[in-house]
Amino acid sequence: MVPFVQQNSQTFTRANIEVITPGQMGVYGIFKTNRWIYVGSGDIRNRLLAHFNGDNTCITGELPTHYVDEVTTSYIQRETDLIRELTPACNQRVG
Repeated sequence: MVPFVQQNSQTFTRANIEVITPGQMGVYGIFKTNRWIYVGSGDIRNRLLAHFNGDNTCITGELPTHYVDEVTTSYIQRETDLIRELTPACNQRVG
């Protein structure tokens, strides 16, 4: 279920997100069993904390359980590729 390079998913909790090193740029995916909810990019820790705090009602409404992240310098293109591949429920269509 995890097409990310670093296939190490974590439980979507504040404690797990807060241990991410600040300033790491890359992509991340938020999911629950058998369903991708959202794929995003940028400062991984900041973005995941914003989502955890309810900045996107679609993500919150889907009741995510896990996330996975990937540190990469080409995160904008990687995000686009992952959205096309995974078609997450809360991402607008790409392309």
